[in-house]
Amino acid sequence: MAEMPIVVFADGAAKGNPGPGGWGAIIVAPHGEVTELGGGAPHSTNNRMELTAALEALRYAQGMPGPVALYTDSTYLIQGICKWIHGWRARGWRTAAGGDVVNRDLWEALAALATARGQDGSLTWHHVRGHSGVPGNERVDEIASAWASAERPTLYRGPLARYPVPVLDLPEDTRVPDRTSRSRRRRAAGPYSYLSLVDGRLERHATWAECERRVKGRSGARFKKAMSAEEEAEILHTWGLAPLGRPRL
Repeated sequence: MAEMPIVVFADGAAKGNPGPGGWGAIIVAPHGEVTELGGGAPHSTNNRMELTAALEALRYAQGMPGPVALYTDSTYLIQGICKWIHGWRARGWRTAAGGDVVNRDLWEALAALATARGQDGSLTWHHVRGHSGVPGNERVDEIASAWASAERPTLYRGPLARYPVPVLDLPEDTRVPDRTSRSRRRRAAGPYSYLSLVDGRLERHATWAECERRVKGRSGARFKKAMSAEEEAEILHTWGLAPLGRPRL
């Protein structure tokens, strides 16, 4: 029988993005102890809070031997730690778009913990669709959102048998959504999207003309063309913003 892993749920939130931030985590030890963690920051981003949640959960689990299964609704977090980080390091912590990697301090700390956990068992990353009814994910979202709203939620620590959240009701398919084929189709058809950031407000545009109208003559405006969903996510990461949902076809 496979060894029971330490089950972790982690989530982050920011009101305004950037704005007041919060993070939440649940750690379920194999011996049946549940620990909720949470915290906040007066000014942060959703991405930074997502990273902080995973980082703090893994720090807490450092003294627990055995494998860890970490569940998150952040594709940014999973893609970053499993794929993008290798390119960032090779390029001297620069993104494919040429900018500095945002939140480098957290990425380096998270990578160190992930490496240490690999030597002490294993660490697997699992994607959960946000707001899809997965109990553990819904609970960490509540914790993170409460901290971002300057509230102080009551955090549970005690036996699994008394925990009111059915946290071990885990989804079967936890793969990161595959967008490769879709990205190829869009690349063949032209740019995936045009992005503009004006006065802190982000918009996605289907055409360059639409994007140009928004940024023309606006001091401090930022704009960029993305050829794929992955490139769009990296651009937004460089700007310190969370990934957007899929554009409508």
